[in-house]
Amino acid sequence: MSDAILDKVRKLLAKAEDPACTPAEAEAFTAKAAELIAKYGVDSALLAAADPTVDPVGDLVVEVLAPYALDKCGLLAGVAAALRCQCVRRQGWTGQHKTFAVHLFGHDSDLRRVELLFTSLLVQAGFALGAQAVPGWENVAAYRRSWFAGYTSAIVARLRAAEDRAAATAERDVRGRSVALVLADRGAEVSRRLADTYPRVRTAGPRRLAGSGARHGYEAGRRADIGTLRMRGAGTAGPAIRARP
Repeated sequence: MSDAILDKVRKLLAKAEDPACTPAEAEAFTAKAAELIAKYGVDSALLAAADPTVDPVGDLVVEVLAPYALDKCGLLAGVAAALRCQCVRRQGWTGQHKTFAVHLFGHDSDLRRVELLFTSLLVQAGFALGAQAVPGWENVAAYRRSWFAGYTSAIVARLRAAEDRAAATAERDVRGRSVALVLADRGAEVSRRLADTYPRVRTAGPRRLAGSGARHGYEAGRRADIGTLRMRGAGTAGPAIRARP
């Protein structure tokens, strides 16, 4: 990402995180940060349409660590899809413990956006979840799993809206192709790369969650900074990710 955009995002989010900032002001600041990151994604796509070598399709394996690793995988998959990447979830065993990883596919600029946002969102989730009291009658693990589902739903909706606005407001055509066609072509390139790597992919069915935390998670997702790139101390969500190319 360009230094100019990053500088603007940092300043907006610093204002949003100021204790003196009202919830309405914070939402406005973070919405603007998301808008800038989405604009960067569209600009990168248009530049690459003229010169594909500047933003090739790549891949990244992200090892998602406990606790709630499966729920974090869901968050990562949602962020990836919203930012025009695709992924395959992998699982294995280390001794008696099940392990999870997500293999991401996308253009380099989009992979960077996904990794940066996911890391930040996990940190924010840790703080929000740690501050959220679990009802006394509720199973803690079930509540937190449903909380993550609500959080993911809100985050993905906000990201998709920002991406759609950025694409709709981009007025440039590249070699006679519209922005929509450029983005569709990029998506097809990513799909081919994933299919070449995983010729047989099984689609998982929806998870059934019994906890009552979805509403609180959704509210936390609405408040989250979806453009912050600063790392802060770990929260309740625990260790976040381990990425490798």
